[in-house]
Amino acid sequence: METPDVDLISKCLNGDNDAFCVLVTRYKKLIYSVVYNMINNKEEVNDIVQEVFIKIYSALDKYNPEYKFSTWAVRIATNCCLDYIRKKRIDAISIEEAIGVSDNIDTPEEEYIKNEKKKRINDELNRLPEKYRIPLILFHKNGLSYDEIAQVLKEPMSIVKNRLYRARLMLRESLSSEREEGIL
Repeated sequence: METPDVDLISKCLNGDNDAFCVLVTRYKKLIYSVVYNMINNKEEVNDIVQEVFIKIYSALDKYNPEYKFSTWAVRIATNCCLDYIRKKRIDAISIEEAIGVSDNIDTPEEEYIKNEKKKRINDELNRLPEKYRIPLILFHKNGLSYDEIAQVLKEPMSIVKNRLYRARLMLRESLSSEREEGIL
């Protein structure tokens, strides 16, 4: 049976570094996914993920067991990414695979068209204001619930739902206008 996160955190706080290794192993894919989807710079992702786990380790004594550890860790990862974006003044978040890839083997033309659609979606997503883009990424790419997004962003549930709704509308409108212009 898997040791609960709270027990592992308690062991970490008592000096058991192996317990933290278990937490890292348990959540490294989730944290990597959050960072990659927000940064989309393969050279920087590993450094930021490492920084996230250092911050998690340093802040373990501040963890509130009322909340899921994964939500708390994602909040730290999101904040690290936002800091990185602000420092670098970049506005690049990937939404690769937003259009489902079929199991069928595609012709080169079909593959090219899919890649162009993905690129357009990424470009339009990157044009969204940060307050709309981040909840959209957390929900659609990282699978967080509305409640978890509200906790990560420290916003009321009504704001999260509203921003997701508006982000989808803005993305849909920008993509449909391009389709009408013959770009997509």
